Amino acid sequence: MALLYKADPQRGERWRQLFAAHAPDIEFRQWPDIGDPADIHYLAAWQAPDDLATLLPNLKALLAISAGVDQLNLATLPAHLPVARMLDPGITQGMCEYATWAVLSLHRDMLRYRAQQQAGVWEDHALVPASQRRVGVMGLGQQGQAIVNALQPFGFALSGWARSAHDLPGVACFAGDGQLPAFLAQCDILICLLPLTEHTRGILDRRLFAQLPRGAGLINMGRGAHLNEADLLDALASGQLGGAVLDVLAEEPAAADHPFWQHPGIVLTPHIAAMTQPDSAFAVLLDNIRRHQRGERLNGQIDRSDGY
Repeated sequence: MALLYKADPQRGERWRQLFAAHAPDIEFRQWPDIGDPADIHYLAAWQAPDDLATLLPNLKALLAISAGVDQLNLATLPAHLPVARMLDPGITQGMCEYATWAVLSLHRDMLRYRAQQQAGVWEDHALVPASQRRVGVMGLGQQGQAIVNALQPFGFALSGWARSAHDLPGVACFAGDGQLPAFLAQCDILICLLPLTEHTRGILDRRLFAQLPRGAGLINMGRGAHLNEADLLDALASGQLGGAVLDVLAEEPAAADHPFWQHPGIVLTPHIAAMTQPDSAFAVLLDNIRRHQRGERLNGQIDRSDGY
């Protein structure tokens, strides 16, 4: 029985060491050296190879090494194949760190101070207390709930929105399309953590921006396809949005002439909010393999009809 790893090759060597030390009964193979494909029962991957059913005829489960699975074309995967997303605590920690930094950067007006530094301007501006800053999170899954918990000690007025109803201590929760306008109307800083589905593709557009308080800040930690980039530029130019922190783009890496690179109202990072680390993710991955071997449902197993 073998597991095939298809992702970052440098981290692959650490995965190999961990399997050798803690699960010697599972042979670790790294793409593209798959050996006899009939031996491969598990695939740990960022993206699945083409013709998966033909290439790996005995595959039992696809274990994504990412918190989301929208990079996978689920329609091409065998219908019987369970697919699980990665519930690595290291990903959650990284997302909390990034969200905290991004919120504080917008809250403390760091984009304006960065521009002043570059212009050689020494000028202070009024400080808004955290208690008067309203931070809203779109997406209240594992990452969203962890992020609102991480932000609570700062004293922000916190809210969250999701398709289904939630009840979280210290968080004003909104649900469904009907409550989206009321949620947006009280978000001085909006964080997008939604899964990418046909329902959420392009959701960050001019119509949504118009429902935010004027001068609001945007943080996109979801997927690049959530954002209409032209609408964001228009909203920044008009002052409807005061700034944006973006970790994802529709096309990555960004082209050399992409307008976001030099935009004074945008902080752009190269999809680094969180990364799956073998040392924190190994136990999660191995547990799912053992669960499958016992005939149990995988942790993080997605619902194909929802796409997450």
